[in-house]
Amino acid sequence: MIDVTALIEGAKILGIELDEKKIDNFILYKQLLKDWNEKINITTITDDFEIDIKHFVDSLTPLTTNLFKENINVIDVGTGGGFPGIPIKILRNDLDIILMDSTMKKINFLNDVIDKLGLEKIQAIHARAEEMGRDPLYREKFNIAISRAVAQLNTLCEYCLPFVEVGGYFIAMKGTDIEEELKQAGNSIKVLGGRLIDKKIVKLPLSDITHSLIIIEKVKETPTKYPRGSGKPRKKPL
Repeated sequence: MIDVTALIEGAKILGIELDEKKIDNFILYKQLLKDWNEKINITTITDDFEIDIKHFVDSLTPLTTNLFKENINVIDVGTGGGFPGIPIKILRNDLDIILMDSTMKKINFLNDVIDKLGLEKIQAIHARAEEMGRDPLYREKFNIAISRAVAQLNTLCEYCLPFVEVGGYFIAMKGTDIEEELKQAGNSIKVLGGRLIDKKIVKLPLSDITHSLIIIEKVKETPTKYPRGSGKPRKKPL
């Protein structure tokens, strides 16, 4: 029996109400996550309560900002098991979402989730951010780029800001010890056409975990030479 009690309660604390269909979707998503995780490594978090809080509720925290207007398009860069993109999609069916990841096995999992949950206006794409960010089909085409990927902020900016249209936003989901990262990312944000506008501290309900949402506005176009290839965003951050 799949338990999502903590998800329902945690979402309510965030001011988010889940109806029966959304709850059923989260139950099925969790079941698929557990089933696939026995075959491939999607997540090290397998306990029901921890999945609810650390994956599902955490993924919903960006919706507490006022940035997710109706019918906007969003790209989730380095989505892994679909976090935060799929929980956001379950809540907001109006959004047009692309899930991007460089691991094909995870894309196969995401496609199974999309199919089994009957989600529309969502697509999983197997790609590397350095390459996809230079593709005219995707470059500066999104209202919001979001990432919960494990990388330093200066690296994440080079992966994500090229996807964002001028006037749009990049949301980096990070921990609380972020001041040094912000300092190191100052040049990267500026060079890539961004401007830091907010650092929102979020306490995850029913836990002692505190995270931050780093919100960067795209104020000018990203220079054409970015993102750099050959792993340079990680090896030599701006």
